[in-house]
Amino acid sequence: MSTAPIRFGIVGSGWRAEFFVRLARALPERLAVAGVVTRSTERMARIAAEWGVPAFRTVDELCATGPEFVVPSVPWDVTPTVVRELVGHETPVLAETPPAPDVPGLRELWDAVGVARRAGGGALVQVAEQYTLMPGHAARLALVKEGVIGDVTSVQVSSTHMYHAMSLIRHTLGVGYGPATVTARAFTAPLADPLSPDGWSDDLTPKDAVTTLALLDFGGARTALYDFTDNQWWNPLRARRIVVRGSLGEIVDDTVVRMADPRTPVESLLMRRRTGTDLNLEGAEVHHISFDGRVVWRNDHLGASLSEDDLAVVALLCRTGAWARDAGPEPYPLAEGCQDHLLALACEESARTEVPVTTAVEAWASG
Repeated sequence: MSTAPIRFGIVGSGWRAEFFVRLARALPERLAVAGVVTRSTERMARIAAEWGVPAFRTVDELCATGPEFVVPSVPWDVTPTVVRELVGHETPVLAETPPAPDVPGLRELWDAVGVARRAGGGALVQVAEQYTLMPGHAARLALVKEGVIGDVTSVQVSSTHMYHAMSLIRHTLGVGYGPATVTARAFTAPLADPLSPDGWSDDLTPKDAVTTLALLDFGGARTALYDFTDNQWWNPLRARRIVVRGSLGEIVDDTVVRMADPRTPVESLLMRRRTGTDLNLEGAEVHHISFDGRVVWRNDHLGASLSEDDLAVVALLCRTGAWARDAGPEPYPLAEGCQDHLLALACEESARTEVPVTTAVEAWASG
């Protein structure tokens, strides 16, 4: 594989697009932005001046520069249009989540580009789902794949929302594209909301917040519980939690319980090595996560002082670059992104109607 920085383009100029540009700026030896497409001439000038990357008015202009892949970072309802346009240029795509806003949109997008292939035979469209690559989740998934807690039978996720949570659930349980029955409810209760993407509110007045609880039954003794409260990502008054239960033990956040022998249950911790605390002068970042003295996740970008979410997105971008260069597997196929959002939409529908919803086996199940 080439050691040159991975050159990727971006369609869109919002906060998420700036997020990708910031990561490329932090790792110039690994990532480079080929350009950003925005519809406003004024915005083009600002992007070039403030972000320090080329700016274009059209997808045609961006694709003419030969990016290795392009990220459509646009509103949900615009994403399918941009994906189809990029596929028309035979340009590899890393579509933001979700790849389409609703079930008809997912089906239409799959029909349009699901079987699109590059000249070399590989798929053209992937999805920017990074949650399985976040350090803690990646470490737990590594233990699951090793069989440390036996066969996984249930997962409880109270952390992130919709399609991201569905990705974690599916990959932890090892379920693919089969039908699932979803039973959900939404509950409203007062909750202070002191912090949001806009910053601290300096207001502790409780306001109505909706909590969605959904039970997903995938069959074969595999179930999941989805639990999400409005703004749970930011609100410091609501913690994040994940429980993975298997036939020989369970993982609760960073604690792993299993049997050492038929009479000896033991506990072990997933241990992060974090630097920058007290008199440690190595910089503020996580170096690795270990389990019983062995490393199960490692930071490949030490020195960049990236957050754990940043590290997951960087890992996704690097994997997408390797895939685009035919030097690695598909990072997250479009079929998976479609399935994640299908389940998320089923949760929303069941919570709204208070009636169980059973998902169908869709066309993308065949790949």
